[in-house]
Amino acid sequence: MLFLDPLTAIVGMVSLSVATCYALLTVTATVVWEFRKQPKHSLRPPAVTLLKPLCGLEPGLYEHLRGFCRQDYPDYQIIFGVRDPADPALSVVDRLIAEFPTLPIDVVINPQQHGNNFKISNLINMQVQARHDMLVMADSDAFVGRDYLASVTAPLLDRKVGLVTCAYRGVPTAGIWSRLGAMYINEWYMPSIVLAWLFGYDGYVSGQTMCIRQETLTDLGGLQTIADYLADDHQLGERVRGLGLRIVLSPYMVAGEHYEQNLESLIRHELRWMRTIHILKPWSFRLIFLTFSFPLAVFGISMVSLGTRYRGAAWVLFGISAVGRLALHFIHRWRGERPRLSDFWLLPLRDILLCWIWLRSLFISRVTWRGNEFHVGADGYMRRLT
Repeated sequence: MLFLDPLTAIVGMVSLSVATCYALLTVTATVVWEFRKQPKHSLRPPAVTLLKPLCGLEPGLYEHLRGFCRQDYPDYQIIFGVRDPADPALSVVDRLIAEFPTLPIDVVINPQQHGNNFKISNLINMQVQARHDMLVMADSDAFVGRDYLASVTAPLLDRKVGLVTCAYRGVPTAGIWSRLGAMYINEWYMPSIVLAWLFGYDGYVSGQTMCIRQETLTDLGGLQTIADYLADDHQLGERVRGLGLRIVLSPYMVAGEHYEQNLESLIRHELRWMRTIHILKPWSFRLIFLTFSFPLAVFGISMVSLGTRYRGAAWVLFGISAVGRLALHFIHRWRGERPRLSDFWLLPLRDILLCWIWLRSLFISRVTWRGNEFHVGADGYMRRLT
């Protein structure tokens, strides 16, 4: 007992210290990100082709796509692409073509497969119809304002910039599982991204928005080079950096609608995302539990409680960690877009799920994507399972 008392206290205090530091850093980074100023650009924006790969009639699809048709931008083309001529998303596209008759909208229906990543295959099929050198590839579940294109394309006016991407926040549909999924993005994933950004990391790329010149794509070998990878956005970023070009994280924040039908759907998606992180950072992934600040703080205070030392300091650190966790929950709600207390009671469940999914992801190599199962190797290469 004489040996266990100081040992448990030290382990507990170390855990509490790490949890407190990480909570304070992520809150600081999130606040800085939320209140940063948008840069102003005076140069005339270049013509742009917007590529929108579609698959199925997602909730809110019309509202999502309509926002891209209402851009305050002088010259842009939209290409919608599907693999299946019977895809119900085409009915929404037809409605938009009728609503915006003067907007150059093209539709590509092509089942040709260029790799195991269906989204990239769709983009390859769409790219041949692009009229402009500058491309913006954006997911179908995003809400954007009228200034989206002007904001995300502006950094590419600098020839030293090869790729522009966006951070995003999750906007849940109705239902507990969608709300839990949005909390994963808003309260753990994106805070870790903006923390890395605050410390100067410029390698983050999100498939929600990727802006690139066709010339750059040609130089890196085209989208075909990433058509078999799970983390296609990361792979594209690595190739752009290999050309000696910069990646810019745009200050524009995309709102991505988050829809989960049930617990199984939520776990399936988050396991795929965790598996992606595992592939990108295989060694540091084992220590990712250090970013679970409040569960780590609970573990720390439990360890200290087993002994007799440092209890006063331990409870101070635990309190700071708890306040930090609550701050991450409320910061992204400060604009009043969603009721502030609607998901408060879900916090314990959200943190427990995060820990469990991380543990589960350490022991899997299969992921489910759009109803298909894939084996994903340590190199991120996808192999479809029959």
